[in-house]
Amino acid sequence: MAVRVRTTKVPGRKGRFRRTAIFACGALLVATPVQGQPKSAPPRPPNIVILLADDWGFSDVGAFGAEFATPNIDALAYAGTRFSNFHVAGSCSPTRAMLQTGVMNHRNGLGNMPETIPDEHRGKPGYDTVMNHRVVTIAQLLKAAGYRTYFTGKWHLGSDATRLPHVRGYDRAYSLADAGADNFEQRPIEGMYDSAAWTENGKPATLPKDYYSSRFVVEKMIDYVEADRASGKPFLASINFLANHIPVQAPDSDIARYAALYKDGWTVLRAARARRAAALGIVPAGVPMVTMPTTPDWNKLEADERAAAVRVMQAYAGMATAMDREVGRLVAHLKATGDYDKTVFVFLSDNGAEPTNPFGSRRNRLFLDMEYDLSTANIGRRGSFAAIGPGWASAAASPLSGYKFSATEGGLRVPLIIAWPGNAALRAGGVSDGLAHVTDIVPTLTELAGVPGHGGAWQGKAVEPVTGRSLVPALTGQVASVHGDAPLGYELSGNAALFRGDYKLVRNLAPTGDGKWRLYNLRNDPGETRDLAAAMPDRFAAMLADYRAYAKANGVLAMPAGYTADEQINRYAFEQQGRKRLIRLGLWAGGIVLLLSAFVWHRRRRRRARRLAAAKPDRP
Repeated sequence: MAVRVRTTKVPGRKGRFRRTAIFACGALLVATPVQGQPKSAPPRPPNIVILLADDWGFSDVGAFGAEFATPNIDALAYAGTRFSNFHVAGSCSPTRAMLQTGVMNHRNGLGNMPETIPDEHRGKPGYDTVMNHRVVTIAQLLKAAGYRTYFTGKWHLGSDATRLPHVRGYDRAYSLADAGADNFEQRPIEGMYDSAAWTENGKPATLPKDYYSSRFVVEKMIDYVEADRASGKPFLASINFLANHIPVQAPDSDIARYAALYKDGWTVLRAARARRAAALGIVPAGVPMVTMPTTPDWNKLEADERAAAVRVMQAYAGMATAMDREVGRLVAHLKATGDYDKTVFVFLSDNGAEPTNPFGSRRNRLFLDMEYDLSTANIGRRGSFAAIGPGWASAAASPLSGYKFSATEGGLRVPLIIAWPGNAALRAGGVSDGLAHVTDIVPTLTELAGVPGHGGAWQGKAVEPVTGRSLVPALTGQVASVHGDAPLGYELSGNAALFRGDYKLVRNLAPTGDGKWRLYNLRNDPGETRDLAAAMPDRFAAMLADYRAYAKANGVLAMPAGYTADEQINRYAFEQQGRKRLIRLGLWAGGIVLLLSAFVWHRRRRRRARRLAAAKPDRP
């Protein structure tokens, strides 16, 4: 696939691209003042807005192939650059820690998450399950350089007093410490958490009565930005949506918008998305695709199963559109205040689409049926609990294979958009197909803001150095990939990969894979359909050696026999459900004991009264 870039040449130097360092401080080229004239003030650094979606698949944006409406995100895509070969972790908090720090997940403490870590790994180096204190966040870097820093939405990087966002560099923060929560009320994911752990600046917070997650995190961010506008400082706004994490929920009007869609099922949708993505220049035309073994046959579903499946995908589309509308609200506000052209926008998803079927076991189904209204008519509404499952997740990842939790492209490759509308030196409307990684975001933003990195030392102590590379050369069309032929390793929950140039070495555990290493050429086979391990033994051996070097340097631990992330999550949920049942049983038993005690006390009191009455002498 040809690299689609738009170049900007320096006049008088034929064939050479404009150097990005000239405008890295945050503006266009500034001419040297004429002698005798006063020097102009240095350009103001740009504002930075990070828009982090939750569990959006590779083609879940209109500008990447989605059929549902995301006009505001699409507008940012066409005002900036779409990265079609951008990779994150297979689940949320490892990605979020890398996005915050530019440091690989095993070095920043997220070798695994609390919900998926096996007992054997707890407490081991790199497996803190929270973002450790050996890393510096983007908020800390920008705050030290004079930025205002704000955070709203999902955090999931630690909940104690030393790890919440307000002590990791954010001036103001309204955050959720858990992986997810209800979108209409202050309610946890039942069976996973005891409460919805929302805090504001570290103190327990109460959501408003008219709360809907996407609307709230944007409104709160606008409030934060405006509260400190008089300072005149640029701002970092990190907006972390709950959409489209389980439970899939959306306003009725957004669900109704898609009433005519999705009745042909996920296989038809997967093919349609692949065609649209190719027409948009996101993937080559006619790329081969696999059918995931976990994808059910749509035609073999019962009528009621199809009806429920159609409804949940309509709710999923509505949830995405509701989130996009709030992005539009933010953009409109920034245009009204004159900030839009002065702002760098970054949109991405934290991992691929969520394939988990919460109703896959009878135990889970019975528990959730006690907690929620699971009727088909209520799917996506207040009081519901729904998930798209592996069938629709395969369509959301189209034309890639796999999904969240795995090291497949469908788990790791997600949409990335970077736009600075007021900076003509950055390409507008282009597609960059060079390898990019979530650790690249921090050095990209610090370069655009003209803020120095920390180089492995921060405020007098040693810290983990940033491992990512600035994407500015790709944004300006100087290079196809900032990583070139350098190896880039990854591991989470036993699923692992090594990227090098156009090639990917990958291993997936069950249920997505069989634990064997495979080799793919991602340039012409992003769907991972043709294993080249036997045809290219030298490359296979060299990349396997690269992976082993990465694993050793990052302290990657082997997984216990029989481990799968799915089973570990179910075990975690069952333990939480068991705790909840025990609490309920304790309350029920306590109530019975109180009733019995009251009954016994009442009977004893009546007996005593009768004895006293019988002992009194009769009055004459």
